[in-house]
Amino acid sequence: MSRYFIEVFYKGTNYSGFQIQQNANSIQAEIEKALLIYFKHAFSLTGSSRTDAGVHALSNFFHFDSEVLDNRSEEELTKSAYHMNAILPDDIVIKRLYKVNDDAHCRFDAITREYKYYIYQHKTPFLSDRAYFFPYKLNIDKLSVAASALLGYEDFTSFSKKNTQVKTFQCKLSASMWQIEGDMLVYTVKGNRFLRGMVRGLVGTMIKVGTGKISIDDFRKIIEDKDCSRADFSVPPQGLFLVNVTY
Repeated sequence: MSRYFIEVFYKGTNYSGFQIQQNANSIQAEIEKALLIYFKHAFSLTGSSRTDAGVHALSNFFHFDSEVLDNRSEEELTKSAYHMNAILPDDIVIKRLYKVNDDAHCRFDAITREYKYYIYQHKTPFLSDRAYFFPYKLNIDKLSVAASALLGYEDFTSFSKKNTQVKTFQCKLSASMWQIEGDMLVYTVKGNRFLRGMVRGLVGTMIKVGTGKISIDDFRKIIEDKDCSRADFSVPPQGLFLVNVTY
């Protein structure tokens, strides 16, 4: 029995999240359905990085074990991905289906994950499902100072939603910055792992810095207090993209 990785990208608007769940449609459920239809065999997928309802991904991964695909060449696996894309909804696409080492794990072997959060400040009908419309003044210099400050911390308890089952709130960030990309204000963050709701909590709380509602010192204190009730998780999901997972 061999192990395979599936790389996917998707628009999360119509889904309850990445991971399969009861009585709700998910990215995993659609991929498993396409695998079943094409290979006429049920597969159990393990996901790399969970994304919440409405969140998008330019690159995310599953792995599975199977004997059904063992005699297929790389070219045949590529053709299989092509045919499964014809089965999948238009908002989910398989980028690659490929064989890996038997002990490879798409979640635990990930070295970094990179997210971007997109904000637009001038009304347009073309971005409402892929970015956050925030038509208020934001000080990008203050946002940048707040983003840089995050690199000095590893305990992000304040930016993890309640009722999460993790053993540690330690995360090592290797990049944290605000930039202007065309007409968009974009927050980019890269780290070895992320907590439930963490990126949206960071963005929402930094926006309070950028609007002058709190100071940089207040922001630092929110981090150091390790109290998630003080962070702001209210920014909507559609602005968030999982951009890359590296192995």
